[in-house]
Amino acid sequence: MFPSFLPAAVGGLTEPTSIALAQSIQSQGIATPLSPEPISTTYVHEGSGGIPILLVHGFDSSVLEFRRLIPLLAEKNQVWAVDLLGFGFTDRQPDVAYNPLAIKTHLYYFWKTLINQPVILVGASMGGAAVIDFTLTYPEVVQKLILIDSAGLKGGSALSKLMLPQLYNLAAEFLRNSKVRERICRSAYYDKSLVSPDGLLCAELHLKMPDWDKSLIAFTKSGGYSAYQLKQLANIQQPTLILWGDHDKILGTKDAPKFHKAIPQSQLIWIKDCGHIPHVEKAEITAQYINSVLS
Repeated sequence: MFPSFLPAAVGGLTEPTSIALAQSIQSQGIATPLSPEPISTTYVHEGSGGIPILLVHGFDSSVLEFRRLIPLLAEKNQVWAVDLLGFGFTDRQPDVAYNPLAIKTHLYYFWKTLINQPVILVGASMGGAAVIDFTLTYPEVVQKLILIDSAGLKGGSALSKLMLPQLYNLAAEFLRNSKVRERICRSAYYDKSLVSPDGLLCAELHLKMPDWDKSLIAFTKSGGYSAYQLKQLANIQQPTLILWGDHDKILGTKDAPKFHKAIPQSQLIWIKDCGHIPHVEKAEITAQYINSVLS
């Protein structure tokens, strides 16, 4: 049985990891200063023991992007994944501002409510920019940092550039188009044979949530995540693992060594024959590298 708050189209999932993760998604009202009402926040919690690992997804995505990674990490670890404010299956309230500050605030209160102990924080793509922002603001919460093909050295995001000013509604409908999403999905992989109907459904299921387009437009109008200055990155004191697909066609590969140079205690590892989403395309080796920082 799938949770009732997920769109009915979830029944179309076919791969075991996708079905299992969708069935495990939970929802919790998180009280924050952002709204008088708690924000119904969707998340996954699997495994037990050790330092909690908290996974943060990319732009216009959801916890489903970690469907292949979570089971591998949860074999020996306590693993959390959360849908950020304005994204995934988390409730979109009309009185909330959808911008990086609100996202960070919501993420903090999610952590405080359900985890409340230092974590290993993992961010993929735009999620990388989000966890950098979080780490700089709440350094006491983050024990170690892991960036996977991270945004943050350029303003905005690769996909948000499609959200043209003055044409926001049309741009949102453009991003909703199944053929457009398939092209975006294919560009994220190095091995195109791995693009499947199940993977495409995982990438677009959250589009069926109420007010998906409104929150996406609001986030884009806010300007999204600004480019971090190198001196800001130098303030990250946590040991940081940078994982990067060597054939990333979404963000390219030039930013990986820049992050490595700017963050003092960082290690850069290239994921061979891999595109923008190592946690999907090369989940096993990605899990191995994440596990290596736990020992």
